[in-house]
Amino acid sequence: MHPHPTELLFRKSSYSQPTGNCVEVADLPNSAAVRDTQNRGHGHLLFSATEWRAALSTVRRR
Repeated sequence: MHPHPTELLFRKSSYSQPTGNCVEVADLPNSAAVRDTQNRGHGHLLFSATEWRAALSTVRRR
């Protein structure tokens, strides 16, 4: 069962730019929720821990 979006504790991603174009991440025990700060009402994407680690490793290589 996934937590309700209002129960998630989102923080600004350290990979986001200071210009306002950024994403927020909520860390969960076995996954991560990600949402657009400019469109919070549109919901979030949920990634498994494996998927999230793969995404971060791709971003870190750039």
